[in-house]
Amino acid sequence: MSRSSLVRFTKILLDFMFYSGILVCVTVPFTFAQVGEYYSVFDKYYVPFCIIFMIAGVFALILLWQLRNIFKSIILEDPFVKENVKSLKRMGICAFVIATTMLARLFFVITPAALVLVAVFSIAGLFSLVLSQVFDQAVTFKQENDLTI
Repeated sequence: MSRSSLVRFTKILLDFMFYSGILVCVTVPFTFAQVGEYYSVFDKYYVPFCIIFMIAGVFALILLWQLRNIFKSIILEDPFVKENVKSLKRMGICAFVIATTMLARLFFVITPAALVLVAVFSIAGLFSLVLSQVFDQAVTFKQENDLTI
């Protein structure tokens, strides 16, 4: 698979995740009501779970939107721009918000999946913030090189 086809495939996957994520977020109250019939924890904590998962879902959508913006610049073969630095910072913040909401979920029910989500999104948030600093330096170097040419 060539680089451009890999990028295009990933972009299509991100688009699918973004639009299906919108559908999932919109249907959370209905889905949790149905699931509550089979799993009592969803019935018992219906309102808090809806709030927690919708907050996490909205921030996941923002994160995916930012990632889609970064991929647009990759497709245009110009990834080292200030907008990508901003997008990476926003993605880091979104990841920390998702980790925090999953941490809040632990006050209701402690599950291994919630613990894993807290860890994964905390690490993803750190990674995004560090990567934003790397991209910021790359943008600075690129701008300096563009001025010398």
